[in-house]
Amino acid sequence: MRITVFGAAGDVGRRVVAEALTRGHEVTAVVRDLARADGVPAGATIRTGDASNRSDVESLSAGQDLVITATRPGVGRESELPAVTAVLLAGLARTGVRLLVVGGASTLLLPGADGLTLHESPDFPAELRAIAQACAEQLALCRTETVAEWAYVSPPAELVPGVRTGVYRLGVDELLADANGDSTISMEDFAVALLDEAERPAHRRIRFTVAAA
Repeated sequence: MRITVFGAAGDVGRRVVAEALTRGHEVTAVVRDLARADGVPAGATIRTGDASNRSDVESLSAGQDLVITATRPGVGRESELPAVTAVLLAGLARTGVRLLVVGGASTLLLPGADGLTLHESPDFPAELRAIAQACAEQLALCRTETVAEWAYVSPPAELVPGVRTGVYRLGVDELLADANGDSTISMEDFAVALLDEAERPAHRRIRFTVAAA
């Protein structure tokens, strides 16, 4: 497959690039600043571009089989996230390329909490509320899209650097947790789940979630 990854120099993005390369895919790794390209795994074709620029989205997705966006705005710029997603969806509606969105966990339903979501829980960290709201708007925006093909992937409560086991659990709208109440997955296994979905699409215009097995 020919895969374009926006946010390729980020923590999740570079792991997605690495996983795709190990599977033999042709990867175009998009960064906004070439100064950050050192973090991109060798073997990818590095291009500069901005996911908030529709012409960049269209040119960098043309002829590709899939686009994965792992972009995340910095602190204080969280509101940019849904706007960037809108540009991606509009651009890919024109090029016809499928989009996998690395989203947030905040809108996942808490098990046994009568419809309460993670970010609505009273102990949700205050410093994460801005990005949680942005992710909620991002998901709502995706759910209104009927032209571009997309899937929105929510991580569990904790997405952390770790090891690649190649094993994970799948869910839809409910937060996945183990018997101890831990809701986590390594970034490496999250990348595995993304590439599994890339190679064997099972979610069409829907959100799904993954967690450690």
